[in-house]
Amino acid sequence: MTARPFCSAKPKCAPWAATPDLLRGRIHIGPTVEYLERAFDASKYGEVSAQPHLEITIPSLSDASLAPQSCHVMSIWVQYAPYRLKSGDWAGQREALGDLVVNVVEAYAPGFKNSILHRHVLTPLDLEQTFGVTEGHIYHAEIALDQIFFMRPVPGWARYRTPINNLFLCGSGTHPGGGISGLPGYYAAKEILTS
Repeated sequence: MTARPFCSAKPKCAPWAATPDLLRGRIHIGPTVEYLERAFDASKYGEVSAQPHLEITIPSLSDASLAPQSCHVMSIWVQYAPYRLKSGDWAGQREALGDLVVNVVEAYAPGFKNSILHRHVLTPLDLEQTFGVTEGHIYHAEIALDQIFFMRPVPGWARYRTPINNLFLCGSGTHPGGGISGLPGYYAAKEILTS
């Protein structure tokens, strides 16, 4: 999304947090544990929550070359959007997802909607087709009790080894899971060095 800077007359967030320095990190919209749980519940049934958990970054605050002068680029990660929709398909629901996300941000930062110059919405299907991310799931498997530790990615392959000699796994689908920690690769390398 490309947007002009905006000022929120009545922000729902802490007004002191709206300074550029404090906005350089991640902005989370997920005010309670119950909110987060409800956001996930909808995806279990092939729907997008009316109140999704959002993770927002504004990379142009750190690198002004990413946007025209006096504008910013914003990236919003929606959690959770199901790969298979209960009704319809992503080609028909893409813009509705974008509208939903904009409206949620607008509720926390009035004026946001009118600041948008351009937006590009990527669905789970787009992530799969464009980047090869199976079902658009960046972690390759849920980080849930039945898919962590010795069961990640599946029982028997949890030590980064596969049944194919000298083929090892590392990445989001292995323990301890995705993110930017680099730990799956670190632990896989340790396993390779001991073989």
